[in-house]
Amino acid sequence: MDKLAVVIEQDEDGFFVASCPALKGCWSQGQTEEEAMANIREAIEGWLEAEEDRTRSALQPGQLLREVVLG
Repeated sequence: MDKLAVVIEQDEDGFFVASCPALKGCWSQGQTEEEAMANIREAIEGWLEAEEDRTRSALQPGQLLREVVLG
C-alpha cells in the first residue's frame, strides 16, 4: 500500500496512541509521537501480513490470490 491514514492522540498518561482506522484493531503507542509512528508502521506491516495469511488459509479450491500494486 502506498499510504494509510494514521490517527495520533495523547492519552492521560502522556503516551502517544496511534491507530490506523482502515485496519480494524491496528494500533500502537509510544512515549513520543515519533516512537508511536515507528511502532504503528510496524503494527501495520504485521496486521497486513496476518491478514494475508488468514486470507490464504481460507482460499477455496479454484480460488487464486493475486496482488494489486497501488500508486
